[in-house]
Amino acid sequence: MKSYITIYEAIGEEAGLRRIAEAFYSKVQRNPLIGPLFPSDITPVMEKQILFLTQFFGGPQLYSDKYGHPMMRARHLPFPITPERAEAWLGCMREALEELGVPEELRDVILDRLSGPAHHFVNTPG
Repeated sequence: MKSYITIYEAIGEEAGLRRIAEAFYSKVQRNPLIGPLFPSDITPVMEKQILFLTQFFGGPQLYSDKYGHPMMRARHLPFPITPERAEAWLGCMREALEELGVPEELRDVILDRLSGPAHHFVNTPG
């Protein structure tokens, strides 16, 4: 029987996710398109993202256990998410993954998995 590995396991579980989130949010904060949408103290946002990505990538249901169903589209509705901002968000993630030396094949899988939700949150025309 074949054993499947989750993205969560492939990136190094919680420690890997934390490294990715830290590299990612440093880029987000400097990005002129999306940085202004985030609070200056990014730590609480980053901690929630780690919990969410843990379950989104196949790990324990940490976000749901703490906050209930993610309802991510509804949580993003107060913010003007344009197609350009969705792409900027994905670009920051791409840069973070590259910076950390995540293998290209795994980067592609992660970005593909995140691309659908990133574009699903778009609620404002470009």
